[in-house]
Order: sequence, then C-alpha cells, then structure tokens
Amino acid sequence: MPTPFPRTDWSALSKALHWLIAALILAMAWIGLTMGDMPNGPDKIATYALHKSIGLSIFALAALRLGWRLYAGAPAPVTGTPRWQERIASATHVALYVLLLALPLTGWLLNSAAGFPLQWFGLFNLPSIAARDEALHTLAVQTHEALFWALAVLVVMHAAAALYHHLFLGDATLARMLPRGWLRAPANDTPETP
Repeated sequence: MPTPFPRTDWSALSKALHWLIAALILAMAWIGLTMGDMPNGPDKIATYALHKSIGLSIFALAALRLGWRLYAGAPAPVTGTPRWQERIASATHVALYVLLLALPLTGWLLNSAAGFPLQWFGLFNLPSIAARDEALHTLAVQTHEALFWALAVLVVMHAAAALYHHLFLGDATLARMLPRGWLRAPANDTPETP
C-alpha cells in the first residue's frame, strides 16, 4: 500500500511521538528501578501511582504512534542501506512496538491480579482485567520485569545503531528523526520538504 505522505524523513507527528515516548521510557526506567526500595508510606504509594499513570500514557502514545505509522507509512530507507540492515531495522521497530504495548498491559495485569485500583493521574479509574490471583500476580511481575529488560536492551541497541549511522557512516538515519536543522544530513540524503 503506498503511503499517503511519501518522504525521506519522518513526519513531525512521528518525531514528536518518538521523543515523547523515549522521554517517558527514561522516566519510567528510573522510577521503576527505584520505587521498590522506597520506605512504605504516602510517597511510595504516590510514586507507584505515577508509574502506573505514565505506563498507561506510554501505552496510549505507542498505540497512537503505531496507528499513525500504519496510516502514513515509514520513510524510504536511507540511500545505500544494505538490505540486511533494513531487515534488522524493521524487526527492531516491530519488537519495540510489541514491547511498548506489552509492558503496560503486563503492568495492568499485575495490578489487577494484586487487587489494586488503577487510576490515570487520579482523573479516572480503569477496569480490572483479571481477578485477584497471587500466582497470576507473581507471573505478571516476572513477565513485566523481563519485558522491561528486553526493552532496555533493545532501546540501547536502537540508539547505538542511530549513533553509528551518524558518526561512522555519515548518513541521515539520525538526522531525519530529529527536528530539521539539528543535524546536518549528507547532501544525497537531505530530507524532502513535505
């Protein structure tokens, strides 16, 4: 299916969603890795509530980004990119979308199986997606943690590949995901004006 917006760079919406999700993932990583060590009390409860709300936000933004990508398509590969690199990039993007959707869902599941209410920034409650179940909760916690580490590894590899393309190959892979003018793209890969 041809994309409605053929181009060589990512759209402004794709860029905004990419960097917003990236920032939220960094915040979630820090919160998730530190909240378990907090002393019991109101601050810990508030931190867990924030973690859940940000996770739900990532889920919604990732779904929006995936929907937009399915509608608008992705830009053509950078000129000269070997086919094997295109395949790895495509597989990485699929894996990132799967993890960005699966991680919040496992968080929602573990929250439901623990019997806790789930709110989005205190504005509204979300329904439970499972009955209270200690064994399911334990499995969901383990799955949630494993998916987090898988996402962390994939994000580092994704960022390293973009930096490799920019610093060593000198192509526009990184430049076309940044606001125009932040990085200079090579002359043969200058993004088109939409």
